[in-house]
Amino acid sequence: MYSSSKLALKYLQYFFAASNGKGHGVHSPFVFEFITKVLIDRTEYPCYKNIEQLRQQLKHDNTLLTIEDFGAGSRVHTSYKRKVGEIAATSLKPKRFSQLLFRIVNFYKPVNIIELGTSLGITTAYLASANEYSKVITMEGAKEVAAIARKNFYQLQLKNIEIVDGDFDANLSQVVSNTSFVDLAFVDGNHRKEPTINYFHQLLTKTTNNSILVFDDVHWSREMEEAWEYIKQHSSVTLSIDLFFIGIVFFRHEQLEKQHFSIRF
Repeated sequence: MYSSSKLALKYLQYFFAASNGKGHGVHSPFVFEFITKVLIDRTEYPCYKNIEQLRQQLKHDNTLLTIEDFGAGSRVHTSYKRKVGEIAATSLKPKRFSQLLFRIVNFYKPVNIIELGTSLGITTAYLASANEYSKVITMEGAKEVAAIARKNFYQLQLKNIEIVDGDFDANLSQVVSNTSFVDLAFVDGNHRKEPTINYFHQLLTKTTNNSILVFDDVHWSREMEEAWEYIKQHSSVTLSIDLFFIGIVFFRHEQLEKQHFSIRF
């Protein structure tokens, strides 16, 4: 993981090199539409309020959970205790990125969605709320955390979510093989190069022309930047959008030349 000062420097470099985030000067109609219809959509969708109220409730929850940290294969490398409130305050995806995921689903209407890293279920709730006809399969390594997420989905009355407990390395291949195709995937489960690339390759077996893969924390460390660069340059990827804290890739065959965009967000 980069130090705070190193990450701040990288963000400044990104900020001054990136497009302005309003679509000006972007010569790709697809990316212009993404910016104007999805990225900067300021609509306060009805589900935002309920999900953010739940986030605030979780921040004040002192329930102590055992967190499994998976190492090689499916073995638990170590475990430790954390309060629900600590997880909610430090580990959940911030509101603006969670709501961006909602808008991506709301606009592109993916049906089959896979999420690697449920945590307490806030981003999952946004993904599931955007399209009632979608099915969200979300994967969480820590069983006690997954149990809290299940309660949260029940509270929000979300019925289109399936949680798969356990190590991604052991379970992802089965989840993907049981899925007809992957319309959207959000990878937020392992911030190392090799696992991230492995997840990409597994998901790639079920992508289509309209699939969207979103990777979290692509500039979090040198390893993650190397993984992100590998994914961007893969022959199947025709378009990438770098928002610094997340990276998005598309597989649109009608795009004749590979394009990479950095956009302020």
